[in-house]
Amino acid sequence: MQLYPAIDMKDGKCVRLTQGHFDKVNVYSHSPEDMAKLWVSKGATFLHLVDLDGALAGTSVNGPAIRAVLNAVDVPVQVGGGIRSLEAAWYLLDLGVSRVIIGTRAAREPEFAKRLADAFGPERVVAGIDAKDGMVAVEGWEQVSEKRALDLCLEMKAFGIRHVVYTDISRDGMLSGPNVEATKALTQATGMDIIASGGMSSMEDLRRLYQEGIRGAIIGKALYEDRIDLSKAVNAFQRQQGGEQAI
Repeated sequence: MQLYPAIDMKDGKCVRLTQGHFDKVNVYSHSPEDMAKLWVSKGATFLHLVDLDGALAGTSVNGPAIRAVLNAVDVPVQVGGGIRSLEAAWYLLDLGVSRVIIGTRAAREPEFAKRLADAFGPERVVAGIDAKDGMVAVEGWEQVSEKRALDLCLEMKAFGIRHVVYTDISRDGMLSGPNVEATKALTQATGMDIIASGGMSSMEDLRRLYQEGIRGAIIGKALYEDRIDLSKAVNAFQRQQGGEQAI
C-alpha cells in the first residue's frame, strides 16, 4: 500500500483544515519544503500536495511553495487544487510534478479529464473525488453535486485514468478514521487504484485499509499531531513483500 504524507498549503504555509472549512485552519509550519524533507527522511516515497488557495481561486496560487518542495526532495509529488485548465496542468507538470489531481472540473466536465489524459498520459492524471454521503463535492468542498462518486470513478476509468484520490469530507481532519467500507466498495467496483483520504488517525486505520486491499492512503493531521509515526507505517504497510503480513 502506497503511503502519501499530505502537505496542504495556504498562503505559502503548511496547514490542515477541518472538514475542508477554510475558517478552521491549523498552521503546522511556515515552510512546506521543510515538512517535505522531514517526511522523506522518515521514509516517504511519494508526497501529496494540495494548493488550498488554488482550490477556491480556480487556479494555481501556491506555485512558489510547490516549486520549493520539488527542489527540496527527490521523490515523486502529486498536486491538487485549482487545476481547471490544460495550461494549469502543464504549468505544474513542467515544474516537475509527477501527477496532477483534477477535482472540480472533472466532476462538472468529465471530458476535461480525458483531454488531460490524452495530452499528458493517463498515468500523470489523478481524479480527485471528494464525497459526502457518497455524492461528489466540488468548489473546495463548498458545494455537493448530484453525481455519485462511483459513477464519476467509472467515467474516469473509461478515459484510461487509473488513480483516484477518494476523500470522505465528513471525516477529513476529524481523526475519526477513514471510510474503509466506501473505499473498499469503490476499489472492488472499479478495479482502480483508489487512494483513501480523510480521517486517518492511527496505525489501526492503516491496518484496516491494508487488510481490505486498499492500494493507497493519504495521511495528514495524524502525522502532524504525532498519532502516526511515518517510519513505522512505511515499514509496516508499504515495504511488505509477497505474502508477508503487516505487523
